[in-house]
Amino acid sequence: QVQLVESGGGLVQPGGSLRLSCAASLSIFSIYNMGWYRQAPGKERELVARITSIGFTQYAESVEGRFTISRDNAKNTVSLQMNSLKVEDTAVYYCHADNPAYPNYWGQGTQVTVSS
Repeated sequence: QVQLVESGGGLVQPGGSLRLSCAASLSIFSIYNMGWYRQAPGKERELVARITSIGFTQYAESVEGRFTISRDNAKNTVSLQMNSLKVEDTAVYYCHADNPAYPNYWGQGTQVTVSS
């Protein structure tokens, strides 16, 4: 059974940093595009950052320049380095794996709270 397990969430003050990690039990991890989404209370889930199987990255405008997504195909992990965090970054963050030829998968989510 495929699992995506996120870690690294928590409480941080505005301006602080957090690093989220997602470990995937995918035997063909390297061909999946990997993304981080977030969902704040009362809002729709939105794409935060995505990295393709060949390393191209894209970011939501609201996090451009503050967040960095990376992947390690040898360890089947994808990470999201979040710097200069703002109160509005507070949300549950989800890891997502997608490939047009295979099933897509979601992690269970990890809470990020930015508050003073």
